[in-house]
Amino acid sequence: MTGRQNGFGLIEAMIALALSLIVVLGVTRIFITAKSTYVSQNAAANMQEDARFVLSKMIQEIRMVGMFGCLGTITDSSKDKDFNASQLTPIRWDNVSHELTLVTADVGSKGSTPAWTVISDCRSSATAYSGAPTPAAGQTAFPIRRLVYGFRNNQLLIGPGGGSPMRVLVDNVSAFDVSFGVARTATDIAASSYSANPSDPALIRSVRLSLTLHDPNDRVGSQTFNVVAALRNRLP
Repeated sequence: MTGRQNGFGLIEAMIALALSLIVVLGVTRIFITAKSTYVSQNAAANMQEDARFVLSKMIQEIRMVGMFGCLGTITDSSKDKDFNASQLTPIRWDNVSHELTLVTADVGSKGSTPAWTVISDCRSSATAYSGAPTPAAGQTAFPIRRLVYGFRNNQLLIGPGGGSPMRVLVDNVSAFDVSFGVARTATDIAASSYSANPSDPALIRSVRLSLTLHDPNDRVGSQTFNVVAALRNRLP
């Protein structure tokens, strides 16, 4: 008598193998998609963090542009007699060399020597000196520094200007542009238009920065970040 045999036949085994393969391919595709999404989101987050760091630093310094102490009239006793020119044009943008120059109150430079120091009694006298002289009794020292931001070779650089070496602030920069919010008259508070090279620096009320970053590995598209910073010394 022939016994009954139970088990999978060839057709059933092939069907089971095909279904298993479909499941494995589906899980693999989900994993690859999830990993690609994670990588692109991580790259985008890194770009946003770089932009946030750079722009927040620049905004802080732009807001302090032109703040030279407690008196408006300052005697220039600097070594190279270059303080007056910087006082008249404390912020400027060179669209050819792609350099933004700021002459700003020192907001914290970790002990580095300022370009100038204004010594004033905040009543009748204020004098600008090179470096960091010590104020006498009854006087206050206002450190002033010059900062230059330059864009070249896909890098945003920073340095003190005057031919000194510049260091890299951020890499993977596709574009960096600056324009100024300009008032119609010296008595106007708000800007009425924007210009890259205003004829009268005294009419500048705000600065618009545009920074475009890219991912060198093409995991995410380029992103452009725009901010506007007002010059505090031009506000009422």
